[in-house]
Amino acid sequence: MSFEKNLDFWKAVGETFLPTYSELIARNKDKPFTEQNKEWQLLRRGRYVEFNLVYDKGTKFGLETNGRVESILMSLPKLAGWEYDFKVENGSEEEKTLSLLKKGLDWT
Repeated sequence: MSFEKNLDFWKAVGETFLPTYSELIARNKDKPFTEQNKEWQLLRRGRYVEFNLVYDKGTKFGLETNGRVESILMSLPKLAGWEYDFKVENGSEEEKTLSLLKKGLDWT
């Protein structure tokens, strides 16, 4: 891809981001947020922590080479949750989310 095409692509991304983000906020800002939603959010954050500590090459490299731990772990969420063998309810929004997080989905 030429530099110009690449630059045009990233300009388009930048110009599209704010209107899209604003629309999503406007569409969803009044939706209720329950304690169950908060628990789900914390569980997803826990999975992010798991990925960073177990699989992320940059994090692993930093920890294995005696990097400054506080700096390496700064990207982790302040709050996260874990629950052993968590199962989502059939037909729930959580199940829908998990179905979209699978490898090999064709998004085109």
